[in-house]
Amino acid sequence: MFTVNINFNMNKKILVTSLLALSINSGADSLLDIYNDALENDPQYKSAEFSYLSGKEIKVQGRAGLLPNISISAQTNWNEYYQNGNLENEYNNFSSSARLTQPLIRLDSWFKYRQSKFLTDASEADFAYSQQALIVRTAELYFNVLRAIDNLSAARSEEKAIKKQLDQIRQRYEVGLAAVTEVQEAQLAFDLSVASRTRVEGEVYTAKEALNALVGREILSLDGLVNDLNVTNPVPASKEEWARKAVENNFRLQAANLRKFASKNNARSVASNHLPKVDIVGVQTESETNQYAYDGLNTGGAFNITVPDETQRDTYSLQLSMPIFQGGAVISRTKQAYAESNKSSEDALFIERGVIQDVRSQYSNVVTLVANLRAQKQAVVSASSALEATKVGYEVGTRNIVDLLQAEKNLYSAERNLSNAKYDYLITTLRLHLAAGTLSPENLIEINNLLG
Repeated sequence: MFTVNINFNMNKKILVTSLLALSINSGADSLLDIYNDALENDPQYKSAEFSYLSGKEIKVQGRAGLLPNISISAQTNWNEYYQNGNLENEYNNFSSSARLTQPLIRLDSWFKYRQSKFLTDASEADFAYSQQALIVRTAELYFNVLRAIDNLSAARSEEKAIKKQLDQIRQRYEVGLAAVTEVQEAQLAFDLSVASRTRVEGEVYTAKEALNALVGREILSLDGLVNDLNVTNPVPASKEEWARKAVENNFRLQAANLRKFASKNNARSVASNHLPKVDIVGVQTESETNQYAYDGLNTGGAFNITVPDETQRDTYSLQLSMPIFQGGAVISRTKQAYAESNKSSEDALFIERGVIQDVRSQYSNVVTLVANLRAQKQAVVSASSALEATKVGYEVGTRNIVDLLQAEKNLYSAERNLSNAKYDYLITTLRLHLAAGTLSPENLIEINNLLG
């Protein structure tokens, strides 16, 4: 039996909101600011919330099939009797009835109720997953902006450095200390850096617009990531342990299994249409007749009013119904329902395998990124040292302008790779927790503490 509890997630929403209320607004939006706005304004998340509210009513409707059904009806009739064109008699009749039906033996309704419970639980699991997915989407869009800004900063620095080299080589060329090919090489490098900077400017605009669409407002500035980011391998340090967590906690998998159980109970409900249905029925009927009898035309239209005739009838019954032959429709619907049940089982198995594959992949990605980050940090140090050595070599004539420009490019490329690796590590860590079903706003709070 699978049970779903989304109160955990909803409590975290309250927690985040409270933390934001206590925080000091520095002017720039933090990751928590963006997340809190997304909770209120993201259409995709709000749609999931309304789907959840809709799904909650499925269980109520399913339970209704087991509860008493009470109905009332009333009608009035007015009758006139004419003879030889003259009104001789008229009367009106008013009747009302109340009917109570209590299902007594209704296996189809019972299985429908169980189906509705599983479907409601599935909608809760879907919403819980949407809550977790919003955390990842928010972080991805947030860090995509920071990533683009960092890349733009590196592109501008690279352009500025190459422009300086271009100006210097032109001065050397004018006094006969450099060949024209060196000027051309520097000019090419500068033109390429301008094109790269222009492209990255577009990436910044695109990333900001995507984040704006998430929260429904324009983001002016964001808190950046600190430089001293400490990275660690996932805990527990086992793919299989993370896979076990995913099978137990992943909300997508829970929803799929719940729908599998719902489909199985639907098949049982349809199959139960072969069986007898027994209801207890109580009916109360009241009738009142008022008659107006005319004395005839010689009375000048005078009439007598009789005493109203009132009746009441109470009926209690035990009703049994059972289909005998319906042209094979019941058998056909039963086969169809069991086929759909088998399909839902295979769908759940497919999702389970996908979840396991995803969590294992994300675990490996985090481990790889940890090693990559450490390597990228060293690469920046090495590229910086290589650039300084190349500058010295260029000044003494042992290195040419191409070597210098390449060393400049290598340094800024290493810095961009390091920046991207940081964001990839943070996002992939969140994806790992999402796949395992262990993601909560607390994970977002931990990352937000790295911003400033």
